[in-house]
Amino acid sequence: MAALGWITPRRRSATARSVLAGEAAAEAARKTAQESAAESALEGAQESAEPDFPVVGDVQAAAFFDLDNTVMQGASLFHFGRGLYKRRFFQKRELARFAWQQVWFRLAGEDAEHMQDARDSALSIVKGHRVSELMTIGEEIYDEYMAERIWPGTRALAQAHLDAGQKVWLVTAAPVEAATIIARRLGLTGALGTVAESVGGVYTGKLVGEPLHGPAKAEAVRALAAAEGLELDRCAAYSDSANDIPMLSLVGHPYAVNPDGRLRKHAREHGWRLRDYRTGRKAAKIGVPAAAGVGALAGGAAAAIALHRRRR
Repeated sequence: MAALGWITPRRRSATARSVLAGEAAAEAARKTAQESAAESALEGAQESAEPDFPVVGDVQAAAFFDLDNTVMQGASLFHFGRGLYKRRFFQKRELARFAWQQVWFRLAGEDAEHMQDARDSALSIVKGHRVSELMTIGEEIYDEYMAERIWPGTRALAQAHLDAGQKVWLVTAAPVEAATIIARRLGLTGALGTVAESVGGVYTGKLVGEPLHGPAKAEAVRALAAAEGLELDRCAAYSDSANDIPMLSLVGHPYAVNPDGRLRKHAREHGWRLRDYRTGRKAAKIGVPAAAGVGALAGGAAAAIALHRRRR
């Protein structure tokens, strides 16, 4: 048997550092398991304690959904950019910029500076094009890149409000044209989005006012509620980002969906409901495929760059 010793792991004595490493790993594993169990118990208690919602027939209630990473995986602007690149609206350099913005967005979440950069890129690309042209192309782009990225869990939440007879609105910093297409394709009531200036039906490359982001979303929801005769304390809002805390705080039923770290912390502190459709445990619970890790996060960028290579 001595000749077979090379395939048998040798027994090595544990050093003080290896003992410390092992104990630290075991303690970290126990802590993670305990936190996960506590979180599951808390969310289970919240769900069991929740009354029936939405309330059927309550027409003074409505639902407001953020778009990026709440209704759809990733940034809608990136996917729109992919479609425009395919149609030769811009060159490889701009594509690389959109790809990097998408990777950043998926890894780090919403960031005001990067969101502004993405909007500036989009405005420069559509300048001089007709609104009607972009609307037609937007329908095609939705089918090509966006339809398969809708979170089924969030879509079911929106449908529950529709089934209850309530209106459902997207509220997003994305261009209102793109948001309107997505809302229409999902059967929602409509969309609030960033308005790009146009003269004679042609984009000028400027915005009307400012991007619909952060506090601006809250003001848009407040204005729409007043025009529609809604009671905000009976309405619901859904978002993944702490940037939307102003909007979520307006309504009586705020939901943190696929939340970033800051929003998750805020939601727990204020007793807001949590829904997460990204992890394996939650995905199994609702029948949604789990994400494939960090490699999947960069997949959108790789796919976009691959478009260029295939065309060469």
